[in-house]
Amino acid sequence: MDRNVCIARRFSRFLFRLRSRLSMNESIGRFEMILSRGEAHLLGDLQRCRPFLVCGKQVGVMQAKVVEAACRYPDVFQMDSSGMISMHPSLKTYEERSARINHVLTQWKEERLFVTLKGWRNECYEVRTGFADPPLLKMDRSAACLFGVRQYGVEINGYTRHPQLGMSLWLQRRALTKPTWPGKWDNMVAGGLSVGHSVLDTALKEAEEEASIPAYLLANLRSAGSVSFYFESERGLFPNTEFVYDLELPADFVPHNSDGEVDIFELVPVSQVMERIFTPEYKTTSCPTTLDFLIRHGFINSDNEPRLPELVELLHIPLHYLYSQSSSQSPISPN
Repeated sequence: MDRNVCIARRFSRFLFRLRSRLSMNESIGRFEMILSRGEAHLLGDLQRCRPFLVCGKQVGVMQAKVVEAACRYPDVFQMDSSGMISMHPSLKTYEERSARINHVLTQWKEERLFVTLKGWRNECYEVRTGFADPPLLKMDRSAACLFGVRQYGVEINGYTRHPQLGMSLWLQRRALTKPTWPGKWDNMVAGGLSVGHSVLDTALKEAEEEASIPAYLLANLRSAGSVSFYFESERGLFPNTEFVYDLELPADFVPHNSDGEVDIFELVPVSQVMERIFTPEYKTTSCPTTLDFLIRHGFINSDNEPRLPELVELLHIPLHYLYSQSSSQSPISPN
């Protein structure tokens, strides 16, 4: 396979194969509808994306409009004869690359060039070849989607065994002042993995800030793996991996927000959670974590969902494998 075959093409072919196996089975069909709200299956025109490389390794995907803007800065970005976009090789260090890309992004923000930069966070994500690899640079988290770099976050399923409601999940409604998904229903606690924070640190910090969960209850926090998915919106491209935690809470515990980012919390019986997440009022990118919880706890199973294997695959798109194959022959052929 030629190196200039964009990773987005592999995504689109891979996801097309998953989608082509789906029947009109109700729950799978409705889940696919959720994905379609964000065009998570990747539109055909994404095949015209350009791979984004740092130090010779693909770390992202750039749409044509971003490539055009980046080419205005030949001392920061360069395009080779095959169409690959790279950070300039003269930028040797993490600090140099971070400073130069921040300069570019600041100018784009001032020019109001991309809608996503309206939500400038003054909080950075690090860009890596793989999650366990050393960081190559950092950029404001609002800009990560412009370069299609993998983003990482943490989500906590807060649940309780309520004497009247039965197994129930705490959901939050996001504040109207949030730069993304304002007013949408979401999992109890969620947050991006920013510079200087580990996965567990982020989980504990967000649990305290968003839901005021005391330390003695957080001692029950349990890692439950991860979900991964690819999402596209007007803001850009989101290859997302969410580290998932479960937290069983006492029936009399009520979360309270302390950072102004949550409007209200609501305790929702599991029997009603499925209907809630299929509404437009639920944050699309939080659906995978909620569905993963329902599967792991047996509420969605092979008896009531015959297409369970396909659903599980949709919750675990192999983003890291696809990126690692970006410069070599991939078993997920684009042809």
